[in-house]
Amino acid sequence: MAIIYNWGVYPKIDADLITEKIFNEIWPLIKNQSEVIPRGNGRCYGDSALQKTILSCLKLNKILHFDAEDGIVKCESGVLLSELLKFIVPKGFFLPVTPGTKFITIGGAIASNIHGKNHHKEGAISLHIESLELLTETGTILICSKESNKELFVHTIGGMGLTGIILTATLRLKRIESSYIRQKSIKAKNLDEIVDLFDKYNNYTYSVAWIDCLSGGSSLGRSVLMLGEHAATNELPAKFLGNPLKTHSDKQINVPFMFPSFALNKLTVSAFNFLFYNKQLKKEINNTIHYEPFFYPLDALNNWNRIYGKNGFTQYQFVLPFEKGKEGLTKILTKIAHSGCGSFLAVLKTFGHADDLSAPISFPKQGYTLALDFKINKKVLSLLDSLDPMVIDYGGRLYLTKDSRMSKKTFKETYPIPFKHPEKFNSLQSKRLEI
Repeated sequence: MAIIYNWGVYPKIDADLITEKIFNEIWPLIKNQSEVIPRGNGRCYGDSALQKTILSCLKLNKILHFDAEDGIVKCESGVLLSELLKFIVPKGFFLPVTPGTKFITIGGAIASNIHGKNHHKEGAISLHIESLELLTETGTILICSKESNKELFVHTIGGMGLTGIILTATLRLKRIESSYIRQKSIKAKNLDEIVDLFDKYNNYTYSVAWIDCLSGGSSLGRSVLMLGEHAATNELPAKFLGNPLKTHSDKQINVPFMFPSFALNKLTVSAFNFLFYNKQLKKEINNTIHYEPFFYPLDALNNWNRIYGKNGFTQYQFVLPFEKGKEGLTKILTKIAHSGCGSFLAVLKTFGHADDLSAPISFPKQGYTLALDFKINKKVLSLLDSLDPMVIDYGGRLYLTKDSRMSKKTFKETYPIPFKHPEKFNSLQSKRLEI
């Protein structure tokens, strides 16, 4: 038994952690377990990869096949995005979809049906998975794709690990000429302006906005919009031409210990927000940067989750349909600003049309999605309980990969389509929500 927790450091549980690196030895280890849940690198925030018996997939970390002509890669489920990037970028390819960290596994990415800054243009990871191998509750390994075992294929993508153990995945990649991004950063004075900017620059492949969630009044929702496109080699500044397909650095600044619980408070978050918003002096800046700071700015800090203290934190991420999205965002941001419970990180993106190649409990659907990090305490939990009805009223839902406290009632109202899965595969989250 060991104390196990995910990235939010909440909750913490005693669990048996099983690790195996050979496919045919996994089943003998779990066949007599009444319940088990697969786990990647523990970068989900809450309890979706927690259970009394956990199968770690981190040692399933081999890249098995690469087709440079068609841009197809097959790898085991425990391969980290960081490892895959090191392999594919020098060959002129990039991930078709990536979240805000490269330290997640391919299996975790599929189970969460990850989305990125390009969902409005290129969808979630579900649109780029060619096939996968799944260890089922009977011990059988099935090849699942759009043509073979399609129902299981669909229910596994975004299925939160509840359909079985993903062993391998075959993924279609994106061709690039360089590892650099042409970035445009634009300051917005409030929520009205940032929404207008998202509409105006909808043609950009990548778009994301940082939001000051403590600002109020005429400055409610003041933001910085960051847009990006992969740079062609003829668009690169001379200083990058020597190594146009440079990969990311492995160097990180380590956060060596858990911060005191009082370190993040309204005053320190307000100061951070002020500095972040005002560090860009001009209304608009255009530059070329490497993919790492564009996609993965927080990865520069190892163990950055320790900043929130030993009690941990939760990320509250929701999506609201476009029709009433601005109204809903206004009410929710106003509620947060009045509460004084500032989010150290608040990120706004847009989702395009949802696809039909993902589970009924997959998160993305067309609209605005806002992600907010909150330090765990009674006041914050009360605030989030008051935000849930607002999300429901505006036709939204919460992201299961980030969730640690949603009620069964909220889940049933926002994910109304039944989702059946084998009894063998369960998590604390699936039990809590009765998925």
